[in-house]
Amino acid sequence: MTEQRPARERQTGPVRLRRAQVPRTTTDQRLLDGIQSTEWLHADPWRVMRIQSEFVEGFGALAELGPAVAVFGSARMSRDSAAYAAGVQVGRLLAEAGYAVITGGGPGAMEAANRGALEGQGTSVGLGIELPFETGFNDYVDLGVNFRYFFARKTMFVKYSQGFIVLPGGFGTLDELFEALTLAQTQKVTEFPVVLIGTDYWQGLLDWLREQSLAAGIITEEDLARLTLTDDPHEAVRVIDSHEEKSRR
Repeated sequence: MTEQRPARERQTGPVRLRRAQVPRTTTDQRLLDGIQSTEWLHADPWRVMRIQSEFVEGFGALAELGPAVAVFGSARMSRDSAAYAAGVQVGRLLAEAGYAVITGGGPGAMEAANRGALEGQGTSVGLGIELPFETGFNDYVDLGVNFRYFFARKTMFVKYSQGFIVLPGGFGTLDELFEALTLAQTQKVTEFPVVLIGTDYWQGLLDWLREQSLAAGIITEEDLARLTLTDDPHEAVRVIDSHEEKSRR
């Protein structure tokens, strides 16, 4: 009868490794080995450290920001469009009302809101994302934090905003909009106002939600009531202010 050799085994924190899963080298050996592949930079455990650093940097940069409102919208919005002009006005009115303005830091609608914040003598914030077609922060961002991971960036928008104002936009804007609505619906965050600016642009979406999703019973009237639709930047800021006043009572 062939004698069985004890299985190789190693315990690393909560992880137990056996047999072929046990590394042939030690952590110190791999650290001190000057001749090695750089593939470890792309391994999941190292990504965890990068993710952690993004949260630490974001929290550190924004912790003392004060009351703030996130403004979303398309990066492709032209500067001569009515929506861009509305974005500038929204940013300025928010700044004059005492709010910092947080955007994705890019061009288009984001640039418009950051520009308005600067014109209103407020704090203009950009939370950028590493993308192959983005060129960095727009010129109106005073405080910029760049992220590799969308989920870390989204956390900063939700954590440090008292409300969302949403200008016309594409998939990215819709993603941010429905992320906020889902978090509020599932009570993962304290409810906060979401204002859509642009009746012509957004009315069709709201009609579809009412005629399809609400009619099918998969959302409620309360879900739709979380959204305010307007063409007036003054009204958008009043909605934010009204909610803030109620929350302070």
